[in-house]
Amino acid sequence: MKGISLLGATGSIGTQTLDVIRRNEDKFKLVAMSVGRNIELAIKQIHQFKPRLVSVIDKNDQERLKKNVPANVTVLYGDEGLLEVATLPEAEVLVNAVIGSVGLAPTLAAIEAKKTIAIANKETLVTAGHIVTDEAKKHGVRLLPVDSEHSAIFQALQGESPERVERLILTASGGSFRERKRSELEKVTVKEALNHPNWAMGAKITIDSATMMNKGLEVIEAHWLFGKSYDAIDVVLHKESIIHSMVEFVDRSVIAQLGTPDMRVPIQYALTYPDRLEFFEGQQLNLWEVGTLQFSKLDFERYRCMNFAYEAGKAGGTLPTVLNAANEEAVAAFLQNKISFLQIEDLIEQALERHQVTNGPSLEEILAADEEARRFVHSLIK
Repeated sequence: MKGISLLGATGSIGTQTLDVIRRNEDKFKLVAMSVGRNIELAIKQIHQFKPRLVSVIDKNDQERLKKNVPANVTVLYGDEGLLEVATLPEAEVLVNAVIGSVGLAPTLAAIEAKKTIAIANKETLVTAGHIVTDEAKKHGVRLLPVDSEHSAIFQALQGESPERVERLILTASGGSFRERKRSELEKVTVKEALNHPNWAMGAKITIDSATMMNKGLEVIEAHWLFGKSYDAIDVVLHKESIIHSMVEFVDRSVIAQLGTPDMRVPIQYALTYPDRLEFFEGQQLNLWEVGTLQFSKLDFERYRCMNFAYEAGKAGGTLPTVLNAANEEAVAAFLQNKISFLQIEDLIEQALERHQVTNGPSLEEILAADEEARRFVHSLIK
């Protein structure tokens, strides 16, 4: 029985992780979890999965939750609660499924506690990839990717020599507006942006997919997970989301990982690695039913956020932190109808241009850059 701590239990990845645990109750046990604002769902999850420890965002939610869960469940809140969930001794694996840079500190604490990290929180590696990977090496901890693209690359690399890898090729669906020209994006609505053609995801990630910032963050994440330069990481548009990513080797062989779009597959693989479990609920991939797989070259003028991500990744230092922080604030403003869709890009660009990069930043410098970028974007929105 493998003990699991889960950050972000009420989110899209979190609920699908719990589904994997529920279908394999003889192999996994949820021992701790953190939740967001969906307290009603959290109460149902706690009664079903019976974790020993739960963390919520603030004290009001803590008091509300305590009244509705068994007395033997410890309920904490805030940053301290996240750290307790991440480091609970009974947990062997931490699944980091929160959205945003809030996932950084508990991940570092879990690494120090020698937990295996199943990472679905892009921002942790984007903002502090050098620190996280160095700490993982120092403590002998595995970083197992949960994102479908990085899981695909990870699977394609099994049994291969990293020195023989020529190129990583991430696939991208193109998001909600992939059929629209840039000139048609001026007045798109939040509802339209949230209508992803292939995947069921949370609001923030769905908007990131529409701007392609999601893929830009994945490029930076791939750099840290697999140790490849940005010149050796490409992105190709693939509408069907059947090929999740590919690896090209020095002999020009290309290995791809395929499957129907179902996030439970990479989640389960991260929990069971290096083994595989049967997954009866998943839909089999019958290529004759798919018929055609389409690919097209990425237009960096159409998707400006991809340019921002490559530039920030190559510059390094604190610039990826600013990229992520500015994007988080801009997307939140769009979801609240405070700015237009294309203004997301404008705010990110202004934050990047204004920032003075600190190379090899400490954790304190990263947090300071993050906070300053958020303040700046807020000032522009006001």
